[in-house]
Amino acid sequence: MLVIGREVGEVIVIDGGIRIQVMSVENGQVRFGICAPRDVEVHRIEVYKRIKALELQKQRA
Repeated sequence: MLVIGREVGEVIVIDGGIRIQVMSVENGQVRFGICAPRDVEVHRIEVYKRIKALELQKQRA
């Protein structure tokens, strides 16, 4: 895992097409803005896990 420190307004670029910007940091909570191509799915981990669980259920049915 790569750990990067960033200040509000600074950006991280992944693979040239995905940009993650630190929008705010308040009370220990960080808000990000994410710009990615439309064909790249971006999910919070809890949503991603639900999607994968549903896909697995469909495969087994």
